[in-house]
Amino acid sequence: FYAMPRLCTHVDDAFLGQLTELYRQKIPPGGRVFDICSSWVSHLPADVRYEEVVGHGMNAEELQKNPRLDKFFVKNLNTEEIRFAAADQSFDAVLCCVSVQYLQRPEEVFAEVYRVLKPGGVFIVSFSNRMFYEKAISAWRDGTGFSRSNLVKQYFQCVEGFTKAEVITEVGMEPDDSIVGKMKRFFKRSSGDPFYAVVAYRNFKPVVESK
Repeated sequence: FYAMPRLCTHVDDAFLGQLTELYRQKIPPGGRVFDICSSWVSHLPADVRYEEVVGHGMNAEELQKNPRLDKFFVKNLNTEEIRFAAADQSFDAVLCCVSVQYLQRPEEVFAEVYRVLKPGGVFIVSFSNRMFYEKAISAWRDGTGFSRSNLVKQYFQCVEGFTKAEVITEVGMEPDDSIVGKMKRFFKRSSGDPFYAVVAYRNFKPVVESK
């Protein structure tokens, strides 16, 4: 599937706007970032500088076109050894955007992510419930946003040391639990790509997060 470069986005602008804002809030400026299952774009805030951004993916041509990557490597996590070219506790944040559904050995991948995260480092897994999932694992294809979020939370729970995973469906908005607020959220999510992110930290959640 990834033998040919796919220089497109798989979710809409509203989804990507929320994702970039989430990255702004959760990833410390000046930190080291590892974007796994990456492509030609990483959706990081354009105005935030990081010490280094390392990418992993399936297609070298896509990764070469990603302007945020300082370096990258190509590896198939479903068929090759699950070992990242990175030292223990070397990253402040690991990202996985709209790709977790393709991992056939997710628990091993999450354990490897834990290895390379610094204490207090964050792992952000994002996905949309509207994407076409023909090539996703069977446990994902027939699911809902709720069941898929719980599945990702289970991946985190399989690795001792991650904090309790948090599911985020809206970024940068004050919660409105009134009937009107719920209706607005329903129609908003029905008209675009529903945003989901599951977030957890290695060992502990930092007291102060970047804004």
